[in-house]
Amino acid sequence: VVLGKLAPVTLASVAFSFNSHENSWFKSLFVRKVDPRKDTHANLLTKNEESNLYKIQFHNVKPECLDAYNKLCEDVLPSIHADKYYPCELVGTWNTWYGEQDQAVHLWRYRGGYPALTEVMNKLKQNQEFTAYRKERGKMLMSRRNQLLLEFSFWNEPVPREGPNIYELRSYQLRPGTMIEWGNYWARAIRYRQHNREAVGGFFSQIGNLYMVHHLWAYKDLQSREDTRNGAWQQEGWDEVVYYTVPLIQHMDSRIMIPTKASPLK
Repeated sequence: VVLGKLAPVTLASVAFSFNSHENSWFKSLFVRKVDPRKDTHANLLTKNEESNLYKIQFHNVKPECLDAYNKLCEDVLPSIHADKYYPCELVGTWNTWYGEQDQAVHLWRYRGGYPALTEVMNKLKQNQEFTAYRKERGKMLMSRRNQLLLEFSFWNEPVPREGPNIYELRSYQLRPGTMIEWGNYWARAIRYRQHNREAVGGFFSQIGNLYMVHHLWAYKDLQSREDTRNGAWQQEGWDEVVYYTVPLIQHMDSRIMIPTKASPLK
């Protein structure tokens, strides 16, 4: 059988062939078989030469406090980002425009992995300005949650970019046991989404909600988003990505986000 172009690289070659239109059902019998691995998803899917850890924070802010919250973050977060004493970087900070309302999203990078995260946490405990920030911030929040993430090896590393842009955070809750398959497909599929520099970063969770994937995209505006996404469907092979990855998803969510003044991703 000649398998689809996006079948996982771990499938064994099969000697027979059928017309591609007549044997699509047959291909689907094999497409999700992945050879057993004796390693963690993290080691198989990340950039092994790097040890970047990411933290994403979701803060649900009292509606009447959003402007004050943004101002507070603008006064404190950039100083941490710029201070080499802390081995961390503020990748981006946004307010949700469409999706959950009155929500702030922050994405941090820790170069050095978990030891860097621990170092930053310990140092911030001694930072009186940050302690005051957390106390004041607590008065403005209704709830908050976070996740620790690793980046997919085949995605771009997020770097500062000029604006103005809007950002879309697409979050996918995968079925347990399907992360390798997702990585197999998207390692090929990402090339379909690079033409307008819309791909910002791709991540998967290590702590928090597990089997969670986040794809971060940048667009000039909502119409640009529509045109770019429609354009992907004109490229041969994109339909296969969608066909084979949709069954891996339990739940998906989309946020359209606006960068705040403090965000390196403008």
